[in-house]
Amino acid sequence: MASVSYHISSLLEKMTSTDKDFRFMATNDLMMELQKDSIKLDEDSEKKVVKMLLKLLEDKNGEVQNLAVKCLGPLVGKVKEYQVETIVDTLCTNMLSDKEQLRDISSIGLKTVISELPPASTGEHLEKIIPLIVQYCNVEDDELREYCFQAFESFVRRCPKEIDPHIPNVMGLCLKYITFDPNYNYDNEEEEEEEMMETENGEDEEQESDDEYSDDDDISWKVRRSAAKCLEAIVSSRHDLLQDFYKTLSPVLISRFKEREENVKADIFSAYISLLKQTLPIQSWLHASDASGKDDVPLTMLQNQVPNIVKALHKQLKEKSIKSRQGCFSLLTELANVLPGCLADHIPALVPGKFVCGLGVEDQGWLNPFLTCIVFSLADKSSSSNMRIDTLSFLHVLLCNHQPEVFHPHIKSLLPPVVTCIGDPFYKITSEALLVTQQLVKVIRPLDKSCTFDAKPYVKDLFAGTLKRLKAADIDQEVKERAISCMGQIIYNVGDHLSTDLQPTLKIFLERLKNEITRLTTVKALTLIASSPLKIDLRPILGEGFPILASFLRKNQRALKLSTLTALDILVKNYSDSLKPAMIESVLTELPALITENDMHVSQVAITFLTTLAKAYPSCISKISGSVLAEIFQLVHSPLLQGGALNAIIDFFQALVLTKTPTMGYSELMKQLTAPVYSSGSAGASVTLHKQAYYSVAKCVAALSSACPKEAPAIVSQFIQDVKNPRSSSAVKVLAFLSLAEMGRTMNLSAQRELKTVILEAFTSPSEEVKSAASYALGNISVGNLKEYLPFMLKEIGSQPKRQYLLLHSLKEVISSSPTDGLKPYVEDIWALLFKHCECTEEGTRNVVAECLGKLTLVNPSELLPRLKKQLSSGSPHARSTVVTAVKFTIADQPQPIDALLKGSIGDFLKTLQDPDLNVRRVALAMFNSAAHNKPSLIRDLLNAVLPSLYNETKVRRELIREVEMGPFKHTVDDGLDVRKAAFECMYTLLESCLDRLDIYEYLNHVEDGLKDHYDIRMLTFIMLARLSTLCPNAMLQRLERLIEPLRATCSTKVKAGSVKQEFEKQDELKRSAMRAVAALLTIPEVEKSPAMAEFSSQIRSNPEMASLFESIQKDSASLPTSESMDMS
Repeated sequence: MASVSYHISSLLEKMTSTDKDFRFMATNDLMMELQKDSIKLDEDSEKKVVKMLLKLLEDKNGEVQNLAVKCLGPLVGKVKEYQVETIVDTLCTNMLSDKEQLRDISSIGLKTVISELPPASTGEHLEKIIPLIVQYCNVEDDELREYCFQAFESFVRRCPKEIDPHIPNVMGLCLKYITFDPNYNYDNEEEEEEEMMETENGEDEEQESDDEYSDDDDISWKVRRSAAKCLEAIVSSRHDLLQDFYKTLSPVLISRFKEREENVKADIFSAYISLLKQTLPIQSWLHASDASGKDDVPLTMLQNQVPNIVKALHKQLKEKSIKSRQGCFSLLTELANVLPGCLADHIPALVPGKFVCGLGVEDQGWLNPFLTCIVFSLADKSSSSNMRIDTLSFLHVLLCNHQPEVFHPHIKSLLPPVVTCIGDPFYKITSEALLVTQQLVKVIRPLDKSCTFDAKPYVKDLFAGTLKRLKAADIDQEVKERAISCMGQIIYNVGDHLSTDLQPTLKIFLERLKNEITRLTTVKALTLIASSPLKIDLRPILGEGFPILASFLRKNQRALKLSTLTALDILVKNYSDSLKPAMIESVLTELPALITENDMHVSQVAITFLTTLAKAYPSCISKISGSVLAEIFQLVHSPLLQGGALNAIIDFFQALVLTKTPTMGYSELMKQLTAPVYSSGSAGASVTLHKQAYYSVAKCVAALSSACPKEAPAIVSQFIQDVKNPRSSSAVKVLAFLSLAEMGRTMNLSAQRELKTVILEAFTSPSEEVKSAASYALGNISVGNLKEYLPFMLKEIGSQPKRQYLLLHSLKEVISSSPTDGLKPYVEDIWALLFKHCECTEEGTRNVVAECLGKLTLVNPSELLPRLKKQLSSGSPHARSTVVTAVKFTIADQPQPIDALLKGSIGDFLKTLQDPDLNVRRVALAMFNSAAHNKPSLIRDLLNAVLPSLYNETKVRRELIREVEMGPFKHTVDDGLDVRKAAFECMYTLLESCLDRLDIYEYLNHVEDGLKDHYDIRMLTFIMLARLSTLCPNAMLQRLERLIEPLRATCSTKVKAGSVKQEFEKQDELKRSAMRAVAALLTIPEVEKSPAMAEFSSQIRSNPEMASLFESIQKDSASLPTSESMDMS
């Protein structure tokens, strides 16, 4: 330290020399010292260095001044905060100086200091800084104004919380100075333009007028550019002000599309594109049922401004400047993405020769001739490669987002330049042109609707251009793939116009199928061709192609297997008469290896293909090797089987039994399905299959029985006998009841007189599994015959308190699975019965009652939802918790008729977040979480009222913590923990669905509290930190100092010697989760400027245990495709 101080002192002394070279060298040496990480200044040295550098800002020599300014950057990270204040204050004072050079150098210095400071430090000084900078904007000095706007931009990006009160002021200045062009008269230009349109010869005059105004000394463009960049920063960081932006900012930006300076215009376009991008995410939050909500107001405002945007871009698209036209196309591409179809009215592209000065003679008003401009930009020899690529990209978006009819009048002029681009020597242009051609083919002959447009004249050119690329072997991989896809689309849409060209082209596909690099794309193209309604003749290539496809099922490439199965499926469906038995058998031998629980999706697609085979070639099913069936049965008995794969197996069994193949009839299949259960031994033997497998087997049994209705009565009787037989094992009884349930749901089992008695007797079984299965059976059998079973069930619920829980579960099945019309006559009786039980002391029973109430409300929401609301005033906490939980069951992620009613009344249900009862608050949080996860539109507008109650529940309540004596030990119980967990889970969900409605700094206050809470809460908050690092990096930067301490404490905790194994495991998991949060924080840009983070990073590196943990976390995250997240549904 002493030697550093001595060295610094000698440098400071040289800085006072009268020789400018000495001063320069000494300042340069000081900068080198300050850039070293290891340098530490004592208080006295800090003071002297700061004083000297501020003095050198006024040095007579410009080079010394510039070096002094550069030193300020590394210096602010090495000195204490009060010294930084001295630097900032001095720079601000200097900026008011009469000396222009000092003002300029100080504004650069302030910019340097701000960019190096951690945001938190800068934020503290903003109240002083902003008024000064606002003042300097009025000084007649364009360079100073530029620096002012650059400073504003930096504040907006780095200190969003502190700049918030100043945003209107800053935005006002930006909007004022973005039009600041004192040396140019735009009014004259507009008048001239009107004259030009009358005289029809405007472009040359316009060019001259531009030259007239060129002024080398005019640097006002720098002010306009920095104002545009600052606006872009505001737009991209303040999603909450979107409506204001469309009201005030959008019209001004549109009016500035005419900007004469190319670089400024590019930044104005960039700012507007940012605005469009901010508008886009709203669509993903809008659920169909909520399309008229408040959130689509910006979209409507944008829609109303489309004509102005189009009009403003009208002239720019005719400019000779390639950069301007490129900017226009980028903006229009974004616009077409945000509002698909919005440009339809503006497309009537006036074909070349039919427009005057870009305006149509046929009463087209000011409509912008997009396609004419596209044709011009593609055909213009002076267009750069990027210009062509951007133009093609815009055309592609246009074609995808508008109806085909819009383009039909313009195909004649549009097609030739696109085909020319396919032949372009630059592969990126070729690739983009093929993508456009593929879309054009769908436009000239859409097969999904009747169309009068004649595509025939255009087929030859499209085909020839694409064929040339399809044949070429020495081209870029992307071009190869897109040529294959494009040709596939051409054959799909216009294959009947290709006559003798078709077969040679299919032969090329066959060659591409044999090539490892192109085979996957070719399989997809053949799938498309095979599904064409034009019934393309594929016979010439099937003989050789089918075995090649069969061989792909052996390849170790998952995407290829899936695409090949889809291709084979469509070929069997549409070309069954052209396939020979040998071809089918070559495929069948490959299927057993694909059916395995290790990959359920491939299994599902393979089984779907088997079903297609069973329907198209019943005779070949006898060739299905035993191994295919064995694999399928193994899958049925797997605990992992559910959803799509299970449905595929059910369809397959139904198709299989209908082929009437010997050894694969109803009784043989039933025997193999149920074998593991019946062979599991005598009564009391342990159940060999997983619980899920019983449901799968039962569903397959029901499917086979519905396919063979004559066999059903006998199997139903057998199941009833199995249940009655005292020697039957629990496993046999469970399967019997579940099978009866699945069969009873679709067929009427009222002929089985003893069924009710058998089920009720099973309710007293010693086995919980048997009781549960019997309850499930009663519910589902009732669905098949409501008239007989539902009144019986309601009577039993009323008279049998001991069986109530099981009977309520049966009722839940009835309400969930019955059609609405069937239930309506019974709604009043069920409702009255449920309300008798909503105050039950058993929470399990209350939860079933709540689910029944919620699902019953969906039957008649307009009448029943107000009744639920009325019950909120009930005196009993149990009743209130049941009602709130019932509301949770009315919220689904799909649009429903109840949504509009729910939106109007959910605020009343959310008031229970302030309920005096702890349990009511917990279930209210669960309901709130469900809404935030499944249908955020319900609660987005209520957040201001609800968030204080939510945050209140994250606090630790001492009065809820009690000590329990367990023998000689005392154990602490926190009754508030579950509620806090529920609150933090809600907070996490809000990050995903309502981030733009949160005050992120208030939110972070509560996350910080959670970092010091119980193990479960800390685990949640670590995951939240990782997510926040991606979503709100700037806010996280500002809070780093406060977040690091709890993370450091967790990572360096030592478990007491002699603790139990679970304690060690718990701590390890906690440390891993904390380290994941640290790793996420380290990915934030500029995090290295935080001294606290730098110190913690070096601590991790120097501690072997922490270092190895950090390494393993990084390896894990490298192998994961997405960031860690948790499902809070």
